[in-house]
Amino acid sequence: MPIIKSAKKAARQATKRTEHNVEIKKSIKAALKAFKAKPTAENLAKAQSEYDKAVKKDLMKKNTASRRKAALVKIAKNAGVKPAAAKKAAKPAAKPAAKTAAKPAAKKATTAKKPAAKKTSAKKTAESK
Repeated sequence: MPIIKSAKKAARQATKRTEHNVEIKKSIKAALKAFKAKPTAENLAKAQSEYDKAVKKDLMKKNTASRRKAALVKIAKNAGVKPAAAKKAAKPAAKPAAKTAAKPAAKKATTAKKPAAKKTSAKKTAESK
């Protein structure tokens, strides 16, 4: 049992965080169970979303979640489910087309500066030899 005030607070925080982490893990397990029972695009998206939330809250490492999501996609493909992510990717493609006009102008300005920096660095290396 902690005696110091800060240790008491740390113990309270640890219990709250543990409860919160257990809730997230339960939601992952529930989503995974629902997906395995009935593999659909919606259940796949929910399960992947739960993994992403766990990564966002530092409950799981990014590569671990990625590996598990890949396993879910593999199960979905074997079950004949098409992922719904392809539909979302088509919509944002129209928006960046308008932004591309502004980006080349910015790139031209930066490219003009870069060769000058290279020339000066080349002179310095030549002088040092």
